[in-house]
Amino acid sequence: MDMLWNGWGDPAKAAPLPGTVTGLLRDLLGVKPRTTPALGPDDLRLPATTAGPAALAALAEAVGGERHVRTDPGSRIRHTRGKSTPDLLRIRAGDVTDVPQAVVLPATHDEVLAVLRACAGHGLAVVPFGGGTSVVGGLAPRRGAFIALDLRRMNGLLDLDPVSRTAVLQPGLRAPEAEALLAEHGFTLGHFPQSFEWATIGGFAAARSSGQASAGYGRFDEMVLGLTLATPEGTLETGRAPRSAAGPDLRQLVLGSEGAFGVITSVTVRVRPLPAVRVYEGWRFGSFEEGTAALRRLAQDGPRPTVLRLSDETETLIGLAQPDAIGAGLAQGGAGCQAITGYEGTAEDTAYRRERAAAVLTECGGTPVGTEPGERWAHGRYSAPYLRDALLDVGAFAETLETAAFWSRVPDLYTAVRTALTDTLTRAGTPPLVMCHISHVYENGASLYFTVVSAQGEDPVAHWTPAKHAANEAVLAAGGTISHHHGVGTDHRDWYVREAGPLGVAALRAVKRRLDPDGLLNPGVLLPTD
Repeated sequence: MDMLWNGWGDPAKAAPLPGTVTGLLRDLLGVKPRTTPALGPDDLRLPATTAGPAALAALAEAVGGERHVRTDPGSRIRHTRGKSTPDLLRIRAGDVTDVPQAVVLPATHDEVLAVLRACAGHGLAVVPFGGGTSVVGGLAPRRGAFIALDLRRMNGLLDLDPVSRTAVLQPGLRAPEAEALLAEHGFTLGHFPQSFEWATIGGFAAARSSGQASAGYGRFDEMVLGLTLATPEGTLETGRAPRSAAGPDLRQLVLGSEGAFGVITSVTVRVRPLPAVRVYEGWRFGSFEEGTAALRRLAQDGPRPTVLRLSDETETLIGLAQPDAIGAGLAQGGAGCQAITGYEGTAEDTAYRRERAAAVLTECGGTPVGTEPGERWAHGRYSAPYLRDALLDVGAFAETLETAAFWSRVPDLYTAVRTALTDTLTRAGTPPLVMCHISHVYENGASLYFTVVSAQGEDPVAHWTPAKHAANEAVLAAGGTISHHHGVGTDHRDWYVREAGPLGVAALRAVKRRLDPDGLLNPGVLLPTD
């Protein structure tokens, strides 16, 4: 099943906004209902495919036949850009300027190599495509004719080593399918990002994904033990052992490369036994500052829950921590900040960590509010993108951005980004609602995840761009990283270049020139084109 062409995920899961939320949008933010009718896919006017018969024939030969090279409008539309709010607003407005020439579906590593050779011979750029869930412009190359290299046929579990607790997965395997295959053997990855239902293993590695249970299972890049990369210059194999002192770790060069250096064709990952127990619960803190101190205490001194999150006062009031109960906080008139803790593992280990963590949270000023908030969060943990679509449908603008910093810088980073967003959008005549939560914690720092809602303005994408740029500037000025888990894409590229520094960027350019001398792979993503 493909994702909705002009929104997120499965259209059957879309839900209208409750009246309390639409009233808030109107009264507080001045959101006006959309007056123009929504476009359908048949209303889009795609440019004709300019890849000639020789190029299409070469691509078909590379992947075992014409049936695996798609040039029909539906396939091309569904592979146009990703799922950021600007991406969706553009496609909803009929903008198909970034449509691929064709969608090519290889089934093996050798077929990927053959596709890359064919593209090099015919001057076509290549955009690797997994689940299509990028929210940072990672699927919109800055070059003319290109193909979308859809990896969905590469969706197998190639090997499972129960002794070493490792698995070899293909890149087009979607996360739910990967979990189901591993569960047959009693294992789990434990990687559950908000994009879980649609994202793929290759995408997780290419963007350094971080799941909602990262406090217990770690980030995806911490799970990766080996990678195979297909490049225009050949094959790169990385990872012979769990750790090595044999020079710089080339796995780290591939992780986060976003398709700019090559196409990931297999990933060797660490797996863990399926948990016998899962329990999630809610806590309340008087302020975001108080809750942040409590999370830092658990992250640094333990015991660390598997899931550990904290919403600020605004997000708690709106109820965004429980997307399927949005608006509940308004009805209850609640105050303070809500934290979610989750525990997965054996019954003994789970009970031990839960009891000890509760003592720490209580000592830090937290009040337990039972399992109901935690269970509601777990039930609705993948619902927020559908909520974003519902907001767009009624004429609101809704977007997210995230960053991370060391603990000592988190308070200033939080204030700086909120101020930048609020001031910029207010000056533009659309005062926003800015919400935030701590989404991932580490011994030395944490990630901040912001959600922004406002009226759309006359030209929503142009209206948002100055606010996004102001937030990016605030992130760097406050000592944060430009992305914690969404990636760089094109939206963050210019700020990533500043974060990496001239020498770092020069080193990465040298790598790209060696692996991709013609600049075919995702041009303009991660690094500026020459």
